[in-house]
Amino acid sequence: MERVVASDDPMIDVDRLQAELDADVVAAETGTEDALRDAAAGAAALVVDVNTPVTAAVLDALDDLRIVARAGVGIDNIDVPAAADNGVTVTNVPEYCTDEVATHTVTLLLDCIRTVAAYDRDVRDGGWGWERTRPVHRVRDRTLGLVSFGPIAQRVRDQLRGFDLDVIAYDPYVDAEEMADADVEKVTLEALYERADYVSLHAPLTEETAGMIDADALAAMRDHAVLVNTGRGGLVDEGALRAALADGTIAAAGLDVLAEEPPTADHPLVGLDNCIVTPHAAWYSEEAREDLNAAVAANVGAALAGETPPNRIDPDTDWL
Repeated sequence: MERVVASDDPMIDVDRLQAELDADVVAAETGTEDALRDAAAGAAALVVDVNTPVTAAVLDALDDLRIVARAGVGIDNIDVPAAADNGVTVTNVPEYCTDEVATHTVTLLLDCIRTVAAYDRDVRDGGWGWERTRPVHRVRDRTLGLVSFGPIAQRVRDQLRGFDLDVIAYDPYVDAEEMADADVEKVTLEALYERADYVSLHAPLTEETAGMIDADALAAMRDHAVLVNTGRGGLVDEGALRAALADGTIAAAGLDVLAEEPPTADHPLVGLDNCIVTPHAAWYSEEAREDLNAAVAANVGAALAGETPPNRIDPDTDWL
């Protein structure tokens, strides 16, 4: 019986994978290269979370490996070209949580705009007053800027239609005509920073996008801007964001992802009054977790059977 190693993460349902696959499925610590190499020795398949470093060095050491199945959307923790060089298929689950992440994005945005969390903290501390947070502005006729215009960003746009926002987007891989069909204006990244009242990040983490929200980008935004990130923590220079939130360069941020997760006790963004941080939970609903594990099982099962998995990542994809 072939061996499947899964990251010891509660989003991965090892019992379900065991029931659906003709394989021995085990959960293991995979958070470092050394731990991953040791755990996956002799394995035919890996099922990994976002924090598993599937590097070229690891892939070179795992001679029996045939598939790395990402339990999620993002694949920035997997060296896809190195996997291809080693004859290893990489898969993900691209749309299991589109609604959930879009809804979480909208939730963070509205919370930041309306200062809901700050009001709640103030009331808990004995306060009671509408004027006790930062200034709150009307949403209608404001501009939302979407960085990337994939399925999640498009769903965010759909969910916000009733708020009478102008929507602009930056995405070099989506045509202006496609955006126009969704009543979205395609703009340059510089124009988005200058025009948007709200900036929502949905880009994958690549060499091109890493650290794209730096001090210069933040300085180009409006001083009442709200930044929301449900994409990848590495898109943001967290030190620069803390400084921008502290000195009023922008008004607020809502983050579901951080560069390193979980954060340390002295993380620069955790605990700021104008920064909401949630624990990489945007993907989560019971239904999404069910869909995720069903898709992972289908991907791994196909690979072990010598078939092309339904969610194979093409290593020649432009954005990689």
